[in-house]
Amino acid sequence: MDNICQIPPGTPVLVTGATGFTGAVLTRKLVEAGAKVSAVARSSSNLEPLKDLNVTWFRGEVFDEQTIAPAMAGQEYVFHVAAAFRQARASYQDYWNVHVGSTQVLAREALKYPDFKRFIHFSTIGVHGHIADPPATEEAPFDPDDEYQRTKLEAELWLKDHAAQQGLPYTVVRPAAIYGPGDRRLLKLFRMALKPAFLLLGKGRCMYHLVHVDDLTNVALIAATHPNALDQAFIAGAEEPIAVADIAGIVAEHFGRKLRVIRLPIGPFFLAADICERICRPLGIEPPLYRRRVAFYSKDRHFDVTRIKTVLGYTPRHANKDGILETARWYAEQGWLKA
Repeated sequence: MDNICQIPPGTPVLVTGATGFTGAVLTRKLVEAGAKVSAVARSSSNLEPLKDLNVTWFRGEVFDEQTIAPAMAGQEYVFHVAAAFRQARASYQDYWNVHVGSTQVLAREALKYPDFKRFIHFSTIGVHGHIADPPATEEAPFDPDDEYQRTKLEAELWLKDHAAQQGLPYTVVRPAAIYGPGDRRLLKLFRMALKPAFLLLGKGRCMYHLVHVDDLTNVALIAATHPNALDQAFIAGAEEPIAVADIAGIVAEHFGRKLRVIRLPIGPFFLAADICERICRPLGIEPPLYRRRVAFYSKDRHFDVTRIKTVLGYTPRHANKDGILETARWYAEQGWLKA
């Protein structure tokens, strides 16, 4: 890892969300660096992808004090990666438990151990909401759009206040849209790129800011020990954003297709999404269309990553095109994309 991880071998480290996409990559890097890794996973989580790693597992909810108290015993670092899935059945309380409640339990337990070094908290660029005057820095106004983002912000602000009052060392990492081999979140977009027509809603450029999971976990590892990262927040993203149509164009060209972009008015889709959510949510059914998904086309996401470069000395290693092609090839290897 080119000495990215400066946590001394044998140091006790706890990872939450270790079975998720980002958490699994981070956990593997920590084990390979020689850390003594423990991890929290729900009883329903699949540990199979990490079975080759020497990890001490604590099974239970990340917001449950009975699970977290023994997991945090003697830890010197905690990487709080766990996040709630966005789904129709999730209530505000579900998001609050996983984002805010867990942060509070972990932070209070950390204060019990005098050797505790750093709380690395994973937030999201979503806390900034729509970027009216891009590119946005870490000081951009907070304007979260949904319950996921609002509870992420609440957790981050609570941690900042609590740390200041109690003297808890912490660093916040705000990832852009995480992607890379091993994750499926761009699969739908890539599949759309291979269809006869690529649909876009509205007239905006629809800029998207990505972060390769390798870069994100590198930023977190550096921030864990860097003295200038103490009590700071960092946006983790690629050097520059990319338009959604350009992502589709890269994928289409790779598979020998010609991209044909068709734009449709966005208003009717907002209306349809509102109706779908109003009908489906009370029934606990996943709506076929979300307002959040429609709104995706109306917003530009463009962030300034100067701080990770100047303060942490880290330059993102994955250019957008290279990472997109790497991910497209991996999707094809899984049989999910066909030329």
